[in-house]
Amino acid sequence: MSEQRAEIDRERRRLLGAAAGAGAALAAPAVVVRALETTPRDNPADGRVRWGLAIDTAKCAAGCTACVDACAHENGLDLQRPPEGATPADWAAQRAVWVRKVRLRDDQTGRETNLPLMCQHCEHPPCVDVCPTGASFKRADGIVMVDRHTCIGCRYCMMACPYKARSFIHEALSDQLSHVPRGKGCVESCNLCVHRRDFGIPSTACAEACAETGHGAILFGDLADPDSAISRFLASEPTRQIREDLALNTGVRYAGV
Repeated sequence: MSEQRAEIDRERRRLLGAAAGAGAALAAPAVVVRALETTPRDNPADGRVRWGLAIDTAKCAAGCTACVDACAHENGLDLQRPPEGATPADWAAQRAVWVRKVRLRDDQTGRETNLPLMCQHCEHPPCVDVCPTGASFKRADGIVMVDRHTCIGCRYCMMACPYKARSFIHEALSDQLSHVPRGKGCVESCNLCVHRRDFGIPSTACAEACAETGHGAILFGDLADPDSAISRFLASEPTRQIREDLALNTGVRYAGV
């Protein structure tokens, strides 16, 4: 019975997808799509790879928002506009943010640390565990994502995430980028610039922007490759996970915390 139900669900999704595509083709005006100059890969995500970030908080400058701004520009978050009548406080609470700068303070020593916080791309992601539709999922290469076509906007994943890393799209979007589709009623978060991964671009927008400032606090790479720059950094520097007590084995590690 469960196999029959699963087959019915697959067929329903296929038909809905086909109908949506046909409707969009009939109703949508001409759209100019910016083509990427690279070739998409032919193979699926490789389970022998695990993408992640290493962040050296000693190099993360207070007041610098280069990584936040680069993420917003790369993924079209800077195209967001407040809904009519929204107060600044309402808009600050509502607008989507995939990377945010936070300040940690040690109550015993008084030492303060600045760091960027985003989806931690857990090996055992709570957001995936609680999602009732499978919209929240983890790719074979460790990237945690949301399928906007199956997201029903229940926001269970937002409640389950211990990092408050996910945002909900409250309003219809009039501007977005073709390589980062977004939609009203869906949850979203950092996906390690997955479009770059699939087109062979070697780094993330946040890591590139941090390097361009001269800080070099963010390192992106393959955690499963012992010879990668990120693995060599993790082997040479003491690092921690945020909320290590949860045993999620995050894909983002922090030095100097």
